[in-house]
Amino acid sequence: MDNLFVIKIGGNIIDDEGKLSSFLKDFALIKGRKILIHGGGKLATNIAEQLNIPQQIIEGRRITDAETLKVITMVYAGYINKNIVALLQANNCNAVGLSGADGNLIVAHKRDHLTIDYGFAGDIDKVNNEWLRKLLENDFTPVISPVTHDKKGQLLNTNADTIAQEIAKSITDQYKVTLIYCFEKKGVLKNPDDESSVIEKINFLAYMT
Repeated sequence: MDNLFVIKIGGNIIDDEGKLSSFLKDFALIKGRKILIHGGGKLATNIAEQLNIPQQIIEGRRITDAETLKVITMVYAGYINKNIVALLQANNCNAVGLSGADGNLIVAHKRDHLTIDYGFAGDIDKVNNEWLRKLLENDFTPVISPVTHDKKGQLLNTNADTIAQEIAKSITDQYKVTLIYCFEKKGVLKNPDDESSVIEKINFLAYMT
């Protein structure tokens, strides 16, 4: 079974031109098959503010109204995604930029919450892993933005960490998958408010308990 790296990057890398360039140089050097999932960083929020589109965050999650969805799609699936693809091409990595709507890659549904209306936020139903496999087998490196669709014509804003998780899970019967999250914390924390509470090792048994 071939190895596959599924790597997710967030705003701490995307928002820093130097860090992004350095990361993508290293990413391009990874031998074998790999998938990159990215978040959006601060750019969508900054552009929304410039356009006088109010932004609301509840419990760390963005409320995606119709106007915000337009900005997110333009920034995440547009500029950020294609900028990453161009930088990878400059490093001889044959990247292809995708959203969840492309090739029916990720089907999701509008989040249904008992007390909070998250707007056009999406929770994942299915990953088209067969199409991903075809891309990988033809030596393409997918670069995936956090925009999905419901197969009824509606785009949805979906958490990039969840996308990375679901892609990794969906394709484990075809590859030996290593899932890596790149973020600014020192690791997974027992206490989110305590930077020193890093969980040194997580196994299946610990997760279940």
